[in-house]
Amino acid sequence: MDIADLNSLRDQVLWAAFAVAVAFGAIAQRTQFCTMGAVSDVVNMGNWARMRMWGLAVGVATIGFYLMGWLGWIDTANTMYASSQVIWLSALVGGALFGFGMVLASGCGSKTLVRVGSGSLKSLVVFFVMGVSAYATLSGVLAVVRVNTLDRVAFSMPSGGTLPLWLTSVVGGQAATVGLVAALVVGGSLVVWAMANREFRCANNILGGIGLGLTVVAMWWVSGYLAFVPEHPLTLEPTHLATDTGRLESLTFTAPMAYTLDWLILFSDASNLLTLGVASVAGVVVGSWLQSLYGHSFRWEGFRDTQDTALHLAGAFCMGVGGVTALGCTVGQGLSGLSTLSLGSLIAVIGIFAGAVGGFRFQLWLIDRE
Repeated sequence: MDIADLNSLRDQVLWAAFAVAVAFGAIAQRTQFCTMGAVSDVVNMGNWARMRMWGLAVGVATIGFYLMGWLGWIDTANTMYASSQVIWLSALVGGALFGFGMVLASGCGSKTLVRVGSGSLKSLVVFFVMGVSAYATLSGVLAVVRVNTLDRVAFSMPSGGTLPLWLTSVVGGQAATVGLVAALVVGGSLVVWAMANREFRCANNILGGIGLGLTVVAMWWVSGYLAFVPEHPLTLEPTHLATDTGRLESLTFTAPMAYTLDWLILFSDASNLLTLGVASVAGVVVGSWLQSLYGHSFRWEGFRDTQDTALHLAGAFCMGVGGVTALGCTVGQGLSGLSTLSLGSLIAVIGIFAGAVGGFRFQLWLIDRE
C-alpha cells in the first residue's frame, strides 16, 4: 500500500466514523439517552427504565465486540482497556470527579454534544470549558499533577486487564472463544435483565439500548477492521489509521473534545491531522441537530442566572479533568470500555455513579440552603 492509498483509506475511516457518530447523536437525541438521567431516575424516583436502556446498550456492545473478535475481524486485546497496568485510583477518583461534574453541567460529555446540536448555548460553553480542562489534564499543568500522584497507584495484571484475558490465563483455551463465551454470559445477562421488564419494552427504549450499543460495535469495526493496516509503508509496523492511540478505539468524548479544540486552533498546521475522535465529536452534534430538526425539538437555550452559569462552568471543569484522569467518560469507559469487560472500566464506572450520587446530594443541599 502506497501513501496515496493510505490517505484514501484514512479518508474512508474518518467518513465512516463520522457516519457512526451521526447515528449515535440522532438516536441519543431521539430516545433521550442520558447516563446522568438514568442515575437520577433511579436515585430520585426509583425508575429503572433509562438504566435498563444503558445496560442493554452495554450488553449489545459487549456481545458485538467479542463476536467480531471470534470471527477474526478485530484483535480484542489491542485496546487501551486491556492494559496490564490498572491505574485503579485514577479510574476511581477521576470517575467520581466526572460523575459529580456531569450533574452540575446537566449531562455528561455525550449529552453535552447532543444538547449543543439541539440548540443549547450553555452546553456549547460547557463543551469549550470541558475541552480546555481536558487538554490541561492530558498534556498541561494538570497532567504533571495527575502523572505524579494518582497514576502512580496501580496494580499489574500480567495476562491483561479484561475478564476474557484473565480467564484465558487461568483456564486456558482459545482467547477468542473464551472472550465470546464471557461476552454471551455477561452481555447476555444485561440484555435479559433489561428486556425482562414489561414496561421497558417499548420502541423508544429498545431503539436507545440496541441502537446505541450497535454504534459502539460499529466504531470498533471502523477502527479495528477498516482502519487496520498490517504494514505502514513508512514505519513498516501494523497500525490503526486515524486513531489517537494507534490501537482499536470506539466512541469516547472527553479527550476528543480537547483534540477538537486543538484541531480547530491549529488547523493550518500540516502535522495536525484529523482523527477518529474529532470526527466523532462533530458527528454527534450533526446527528442530534438533524434529529432535533426532524422532531421539531430544536430550541435555543441559555443560562438561567449567575448560579446556573457557575455550576455549569464548575461541572464542565470537573468533567474535563475527571474524564481524562479516568481515561474515559460515561461512553468511553461506560459503553465502550465495559464492552471489553475491562476491570479498569468497571472501577471508573463505579466512580462515575458514586460521583453522580454525590452531585445530586450537593444539589439538594443547595436547594435546602436557599
